[in-house]
Amino acid sequence: MTELSFACTGVRADRYAAGPTLVFRLRVTTPDDEPVHALALRCQIRIEPARRGYDRGETDGLVDLFGEPSRWGSTLQPVQFAQVPVMVPGFTRETETDLVVPCTYDMDIAATRYLAALDGGEVPLLMLFSGTAFTGAGGFRVEPVPWDREATYRMPVATWREMVEQHFPGCGWIRLPRDTMDALLAYRSRQALPSWEATVQALLAQADTPSVRARALTGTNGRTAP
Repeated sequence: MTELSFACTGVRADRYAAGPTLVFRLRVTTPDDEPVHALALRCQIRIEPARRGYDRGETDGLVDLFGEPSRWGSTLQPVQFAQVPVMVPGFTRETETDLVVPCTYDMDIAATRYLAALDGGEVPLLMLFSGTAFTGAGGFRVEPVPWDREATYRMPVATWREMVEQHFPGCGWIRLPRDTMDALLAYRSRQALPSWEATVQALLAQADTPSVRARALTGTNGRTAP
């Protein structure tokens, strides 16, 4: 079986992609001159949060994800980041290829919540490889890529933020059920508000009035709780 080794040598934000996308540079090597005609790879990428430290602000931002810091010894478990295929063209001994990873800014996704909580530094990643190798000098044979093939990489948080800013400059993103969106759209139309930002600001302003705060504390009927 061909001994394949993998390493990640870098990452960049794809500024020309239609949506948020990271491009990892992947190096594949073999120990001898037997040609590899092609590799059909599957790559699973995991975040390993236990492999870095966190300052006070980051810790506060991760409580919803991992619980109180006193429990982090058991709760800082790997977080799934992506699972993507990649086809590597033929090579002998060594080649490099791009691993394209579409991303999301949906804050309901655990990986996104984790990354959004980080102020800087690096994100410890583990890449797990599987798939099929087509090899051989006098024709070709089909071999599985061993399940123990993996690579580690520490992705700069700045690269993630650059990617997000390219597609959502100065913005956040939340997902809402359709009925909630319909209600917000109806409110925006009734109030003739020019944007979604103005709609949310108007609702926040209403919620901040003394009468609304009182109803929130006492109930809609105005009576105090026993």
